[in-house]
Amino acid sequence: MTSAARAKGFSLLEVLGALALLALLLLGVYSGVRTATKSVRSGTAAIEQLDRLRSTQRFMRQELAQIQAVPMGRDSNGDNLYFSGDAQTMRFVAPLPGYLGKLGPQLQEWKLVSNGKGGSRLEASFALLPPDGSPPHPLGEPEVLLDNVREGHFSYRTPDTQEQLGTWQAKWEDERLLPRIVRVELKLDSRHEWPRLDAPLRIDPTAALGQQMNLLRGIRRPGAR
Repeated sequence: MTSAARAKGFSLLEVLGALALLALLLLGVYSGVRTATKSVRSGTAAIEQLDRLRSTQRFMRQELAQIQAVPMGRDSNGDNLYFSGDAQTMRFVAPLPGYLGKLGPQLQEWKLVSNGKGGSRLEASFALLPPDGSPPHPLGEPEVLLDNVREGHFSYRTPDTQEQLGTWQAKWEDERLLPRIVRVELKLDSRHEWPRLDAPLRIDPTAALGQQMNLLRGIRRPGAR
């Protein structure tokens, strides 16, 4: 075989070398694509988590601001009960936003429960209040507002009085009254932080007992002395 004939083909070593280089090139491309895909997924997950945080805060602030002085039950003395809460659970009556609000005021329960992974999740349950005073009708299973909560608690501020400012309570003592402000503090298992939520109630906290403000206080009628 002449040298010209040998020049037309490749040796086995040359073919193996080319295949090895091609494998290294494909491995580099695959690693780059995998890294880029992982980065995109991580970024998407972070955006979704941030959107969930904002949506949850917006929902909770809106619902607390819309609390109504509608009885959710009675105590042993026959007094109406309007709000109950401790460090892990709170219950109140408020309308849901949007088309869901057409169902009328609903009994809502927010609760921090174990998620089975060493942390907690924030759940919300809803129930219709029948006009005849019969027990509430639950509306489906609890909705998960937020998962992977490392720790958290609720607290409640009493209304201010002429003698002193309101104080924070880990447990709402008088369920016949409404708190002035509700605070939600959470620590999450993520790189996003939960901004402390202080949600004031728009309704007069004393309205639950029918003690309405006298808007004409200090205004005298014509001819009065």
